[in-house]
Amino acid sequence: MIVTLIIVCEIGFWVLLAAGLATRYLLRMPRTGMALLLCEPLLEVVLLIVTALDLENGADPSWKHGLAALYIGYTVGHGHRTVKWLDGHAAHRLGGAPKPAGPPRHGMARARHEGRVWLGTLLAAAVATGLLQLAMWYVDDPSRTGSLEAWQYTAWRAAGIHGLVALTYLIWPKKAPAETAPVTSGREARKEGVGR
Repeated sequence: MIVTLIIVCEIGFWVLLAAGLATRYLLRMPRTGMALLLCEPLLEVVLLIVTALDLENGADPSWKHGLAALYIGYTVGHGHRTVKWLDGHAAHRLGGAPKPAGPPRHGMARARHEGRVWLGTLLAAAVATGLLQLAMWYVDDPSRTGSLEAWQYTAWRAAGIHGLVALTYLIWPKKAPAETAPVTSGREARKEGVGR
């Protein structure tokens, strides 16, 4: 049931997002669209409540509960950035706004961007770890909570790997392509020389 609910929440996230953006830009109802977008966190609240009720009703903690915690953590850490990015593109394509600037492609600006994205992953890992710890304290039986503890390690392992990837942008920043002078033909060069 928990896995099904995670799938429903993911589908619901995209449905609410599409409905909110369409209402905002196609139907020209920005407040209603914003209200739909603000309903998205309710999906995670529902998932959290159902997961807690499942544990309260005596279910053995399993990978399903760990996956639910990671899903909620990811949504907290990266959901806002995802919605903001898609809103910018919808405003451009549907609302006539200028095209949103993409992330920086080179140098320290790209390294800072990657660092900010990694901070979202750190927040996701912290939220997931906190939820898993609360579940472990609630169950209060170390012999039954091993899978939840394993998910805590998974969350921090993912954050560590993402951190190493982000660090590569700082250590080896991608250089911008060199500006090349326009190639002139021999005739154009002679014309330029005649005027001197």
